[in-house]
Amino acid sequence: MKTKWFIGTAVFLTVPFILQGCGFGNNEATNMDEPPEETEEIEWQEFDEMEPGDETEANEEEEAEGSEEQKEADEEEGNGETAERELYLIDEEGMVVPHTFELPVQEGTLKQSLEYLVQDGPLTSMIPNGFQAVLPPGTEVDVNLKEDGTAIADFSPEFRDYDPKNEQAILQAVTWTLTQFENVDQVKFQINGYEQDTMPAENTPIGDAYSRENGINLDSGSVADMTNSDSVTVYFLSQTGDSSYYVPVTRRVESFDEAETLDVTIEELIKGPSSASSLHGVIREGASLEDTPSIDGDTASLFFNEGLLTEQEGTAISDEALHAITLSATEVAGVEKVELDVEGAEEVIQVSGESLNGPVSRPASVNANHS
Repeated sequence: MKTKWFIGTAVFLTVPFILQGCGFGNNEATNMDEPPEETEEIEWQEFDEMEPGDETEANEEEEAEGSEEQKEADEEEGNGETAERELYLIDEEGMVVPHTFELPVQEGTLKQSLEYLVQDGPLTSMIPNGFQAVLPPGTEVDVNLKEDGTAIADFSPEFRDYDPKNEQAILQAVTWTLTQFENVDQVKFQINGYEQDTMPAENTPIGDAYSRENGINLDSGSVADMTNSDSVTVYFLSQTGDSSYYVPVTRRVESFDEAETLDVTIEELIKGPSSASSLHGVIREGASLEDTPSIDGDTASLFFNEGLLTEQEGTAISDEALHAITLSATEVAGVEKVELDVEGAEEVIQVSGESLNGPVSRPASVNANHS
């Protein structure tokens, strides 16, 4: 289950560019010269140009007011307080990957999260090697959260200037970044206030709104009939340099009953990534479920054979396997915790030597940034 935080409705961003009509799919842009009547126009603040000779006076005013402005800025940004946020970046293989960063606490958390997805933006110095932000440089963003859980993400025209090969990655990264928050269920996309039914470059369908149900890092698996299939999301490992990180993958499988979702999810995790993938599985070959998984309240119960234990002469579960199991299981609706049992083991031991006493919660930080 995704980690979320409650927030208020984001405040509109005021930025200095000219509203432009835009049309995509089969519509020509020339048909969009005037906004539709039902579209609420955003008021963009205009900045006056500085006249010659005003610079000295402006600098003097800035020096006099600097300390007070800094004090106000500190108050607005939570007096230096930070909070963990998941931002979805693109790795060298084009995979969309969550990374946890400490961001300043401030109003407009949804808008702030998207601003940190802009290339050459505030995240630049913190991005791990081998990753990149997903939104084109110079992109301005605004987010409006509706009571029904729909976040309307409005982008400036620079949004269109992305590499077409990254189109689905951008769609997924924006959606999964915003839907980490408890009160966001789906995302609508706009450019300059115009709602988008498809993405601009390759016309990837967005529909009325996009959500986590649309998936991430899509893997069609061995399914031939996509109309008679369902999907589950599991986590595998990838690596850049000496650093390993978890990658969510949504895999299509043959249709199953909703009650079987947890069982199918764990089975797909055990199968590992597809042979054509650069990802790595974390479940030892020979490991399997000994019984059908069950869900009691918010806790999933999983019973594996002894093949799951890989460390310390076969008596402990690796951190990678434990995290992948927990991340994957908590992607199932309603699951917040995981209780693990292993055939023949009185207790399951972690490689640290600690016992898994009771259910395990989803890791608080996924691919935490330590820089």
